[in-house]
Amino acid sequence: MHPTIESINATATRLKDFVIRTPTLPYYGLDGDSLFGNTNVWLKMELFQRTGSFKARGAINNVLHLTDQQRAKGITAFSAGNHAIAAAYAAKANNISAKVVMPKTANPFRVSCCEKLGAEILFGNTISELIDIVGTLQAQEGRTLVHPFEGDHTFEGTATVGLELINDVPDLDAVIVPVGGGGLISGIAAAVKQKQPDCKVYGVEPEGAQGMTQSLAAGTPADTVNVSTIADSLGAPMHMPKSFALVQHYVDDIVRVTDQQLADVMKHMFTDLQLAVEPACAAAMTALLHPLKEKLPGRNVALILCGSNIDQNTFNQYTSR
Repeated sequence: MHPTIESINATATRLKDFVIRTPTLPYYGLDGDSLFGNTNVWLKMELFQRTGSFKARGAINNVLHLTDQQRAKGITAFSAGNHAIAAAYAAKANNISAKVVMPKTANPFRVSCCEKLGAEILFGNTISELIDIVGTLQAQEGRTLVHPFEGDHTFEGTATVGLELINDVPDLDAVIVPVGGGGLISGIAAAVKQKQPDCKVYGVEPEGAQGMTQSLAAGTPADTVNVSTIADSLGAPMHMPKSFALVQHYVDDIVRVTDQQLADVMKHMFTDLQLAVEPACAAAMTALLHPLKEKLPGRNVALILCGSNIDQNTFNQYTSR
């Protein structure tokens, strides 16, 4: 089921007490002219969202659709970070229980965020182990899985980002969206293309996590993805049918960027925009400065700044590469 404008508007109303309507700002740094020339660049500041990323929208929307019986049994989620934080927030905001399953290698900062939100945290070694633990929680405790990127309520939630963006800048020529599992770009593209069909929607993946690119080339969602990138929020270990179908239908192209390019743009965003962002948040600007640079001169282009859950040590490590 594709999100309709009616369902997206209803979702925006449903979420208004739980999420922030994040601003869309013109590029405000001093280096804008030298970087982008006559291209008009807009920044959708989803890094200012509650929980530090767009993930809150889909997690909250899923929780708000639970039955009373499901609420009583609580939710579960698997994630290396941003989605785990969002699921913990959604549970706390609705007074229900959450058990989130994270890899043992998860960034301690993100683990701490989940703890502060009151979630119980379980750890696994591999993605298959995380999924097995979640399956056990579903079977034994009756918990509802809030998936990190798949599901109609998730797409409706992320589509509200696109709805806000088009309402803020109605004459956009292109939107550039970071791609992990595809939940963000699926919703944004559905909203943008229905409101403004001529606006191009570009996804961007790290070279070390090209799962959506590979899925589109194969014509089917990849069961497994080899992931090796500093942009861990974009390192989806697999792809799923519903989000893949939306990308196939609405997205114009997926481009790739390197880890070094991401690190360089992280550093630039800190010095020119005063923003300390995680690698995934730098992906859209990196795409505009590299693979899409020659495609969009003189156009109105929006960059989705998707989140910024990063600690100081990790930020310093990446920006000193």
